[in-house]
Amino acid sequence: MRLTRSMFLLLAMGVLWGVNRAAIGETEEREFVHPGILHTKEDMLRIRENVAAGKQPYLAGFEVLKNHPQSSSDYEVKGGFKETGRKPSVRSSEHESDANAAYQNAMMWVITGDRAYADKSIEIINAWSGKLKEISGKDAILSAGISGVKFVAAAEVLRYTNSGWSEMDILRAEKMFTDVYYPVCENMADFANGNWALAALQTVMAIAVFTDDQAMFDRAVDWFYNGKDNARLTNYVINEAGQCQESGRDQQHTMLGLGYLSVVAEIGWNQGLDLYGAENNRILAGFEYTASYNLGNEVPFEETTDTTGKYHHTKISEEGRGDFSRRPIFEMVYHHYKVRQGIDCPFTEEVVMKMRPEGPGFKGDHFGFGTVLFAEPE
Repeated sequence: MRLTRSMFLLLAMGVLWGVNRAAIGETEEREFVHPGILHTKEDMLRIRENVAAGKQPYLAGFEVLKNHPQSSSDYEVKGGFKETGRKPSVRSSEHESDANAAYQNAMMWVITGDRAYADKSIEIINAWSGKLKEISGKDAILSAGISGVKFVAAAEVLRYTNSGWSEMDILRAEKMFTDVYYPVCENMADFANGNWALAALQTVMAIAVFTDDQAMFDRAVDWFYNGKDNARLTNYVINEAGQCQESGRDQQHTMLGLGYLSVVAEIGWNQGLDLYGAENNRILAGFEYTASYNLGNEVPFEETTDTTGKYHHTKISEEGRGDFSRRPIFEMVYHHYKVRQGIDCPFTEEVVMKMRPEGPGFKGDHFGFGTVLFAEPE
């Protein structure tokens, strides 16, 4: 469903759609929930109120977010440019930095109500939407998938709060997402490890929500369940024990893919779909298995070959074992399973308590800052 001008004006005045938690069939007509990518209206009010009240661990998490240089309303915008890409690098670091800053400033606006943060996030998105025409290079999918979802998530927050973002600029951002980011990501990555395909899938789902594109959204959900590449849930978390497609590769890429998989599930949840619960909470199994192994425990491993036929593993990899520092992905998943659903997840919980307060992901690989954004007050 597309927003009419009158609907947009109502939203700009702060009237947001409510959250529908009912199970929605993949092809059933729906009204998209807005804001509804990583954060609903209720989520944003909860975050703001708990920080304002000085509640922990929110306040500690907020301090980490606030003090990060890419969260500053004085951040110097690096872009935009006509082209960005990876391998070869074409303004790649500028693209990553601005995507981080757009999202982090949008969340600072939500938490503090200081319009300077909204203005900065708007400035960043407008700089890119006015120029970007191509995402290039061998790693174009990663570039679009990792940074694209942040730009879209920031745009969703700005669009459905009183940020002052003009309708003309919003429509220009929509066009950038559908004409530049989506074509790079639409067919995921049937030639690569799962973190590639899942990076693409999270961005496709986010664009679908932002543009109210039901067909795009339903196709992404179907891919999650039935896709032929490593983005399919049961192709990434390959068994009920929680072994992942990249568990035999190294631990940092395994956590990378799990982080993207959880973003897909969170977007689905905010749109009324329980992707988290699919295949008997298979995502949680992946997190528990990976957390347990990286906390020093032994886990079962079965020999496996991925969907490409290129990646064959006979044992779990010790590379990166025990290093959670680059992967702030656990708070959101812990919040869903333990807080929302009341499901015990002891190894995920142990990692959460070990890492608190969560900071940024390595080079912006993840949204990060999960403690302020997803934790519950102590």
